[in-house]
Amino acid sequence: MLTFSIEEYQERVTQTKQRMAVEGVDVLIITDPANMNYLSGYNAWSFYVHQALVVFIDESQPYWIGRGLDANAARHTTWLDEEHIHPYADNYIQSMVRHPMDFVCDLLKEHKREHKTIAVELDAYYFTAQCYLRLMNGLPNATIVDGTNLVNWIRIVKSDTEIDYIKKAAKISEKAMQVAFDTINKGVRECDVVAGISYAQISGMEEYGGDYPSIVPLLPTGKKTSACHLTWTDETFNEGSPVIIELAGCHNRYHSPLARTAVVGQPTQELTKLGEVVVEGLNEALDTVKPGVTCEEVEAAWHDSITKNGVEKESRIGYSTGLNYPPDWGEHTASLRPGDRTVLEPNMVFHMIPTIDLGYIGMEISESFRVTETGYEKLADFPQELHVKPNIRLA
Repeated sequence: MLTFSIEEYQERVTQTKQRMAVEGVDVLIITDPANMNYLSGYNAWSFYVHQALVVFIDESQPYWIGRGLDANAARHTTWLDEEHIHPYADNYIQSMVRHPMDFVCDLLKEHKREHKTIAVELDAYYFTAQCYLRLMNGLPNATIVDGTNLVNWIRIVKSDTEIDYIKKAAKISEKAMQVAFDTINKGVRECDVVAGISYAQISGMEEYGGDYPSIVPLLPTGKKTSACHLTWTDETFNEGSPVIIELAGCHNRYHSPLARTAVVGQPTQELTKLGEVVVEGLNEALDTVKPGVTCEEVEAAWHDSITKNGVEKESRIGYSTGLNYPPDWGEHTASLRPGDRTVLEPNMVFHMIPTIDLGYIGMEISESFRVTETGYEKLADFPQELHVKPNIRLA
């Protein structure tokens, strides 16, 4: 069953070919699984082996290329006809002799494209150095250029259906975060809290289920809250120890991330103040969001707010997000940071996560938002504060 109408997929392919024409590209080889999904609908846990979607500028359908075992997944999830599904044999898998990009080269030669300008996603997670070398060796007369993020920039403005999926993901985020808050307590293991979060993420809502998110729940605790990308251990929570919870609901591969910070028992005065600084800066930045404003202007509002409170932060405070696969739910396009002059447009979606790290303690309170015609729409409805969990002793 297709996630979108065939007409929407076709319009995405048309936009891609228009951008290819501007860049002087005849063939685009896509290996980013999110971009493969965006143009074809393909959705399977098969990105651990090499796969690709090949777009010819003068053809209406792209070509799916993947392992033979995954061809039926392409038939089940894409809008492509049989002529555009090209599986390769299993002797291409993890071979010292053959490589799936050899198969891609053969397809291009079969279609007389070996002398063309060919763009590849050089900085995609699943495009390896070996992929590049095999293409260079197999297509010596082609001009290989960088097509990184060509499709990503088309994805940055969402359709109404995409927004609907993201809003559904936001409801899952709310549910999962509430489970985290309800479960965290002195003596409870970190892994048990994450187990509850994960169950909520996958079970989703009564009306619709959840999908696996591109990033596992992040749960740094105590002094480790200054290391925001730690996951979890089997250690138990201690009284007075803060914990950062960063997670995302996911529906049909569309994400709505959410982060909050909690503490069991009474927080320190410093932690309380830090939470207030983050919430104030977060909302001042959000209040600048509207069409025509640049990403760097949004960050500047945050910077001005925290500076007056005696706090500095150098890293970006947010990024565009939506459709993705592991290891990231970000789109790798616009960032809320100095120097990014991307102009906000309606139906762009961002995760604003202005983390503050003091070296020995950290604080995260984030919001995912949609740019509207006049401002912004917060996607999750969840208390925007440092969550204080009374210490309820377990029986």
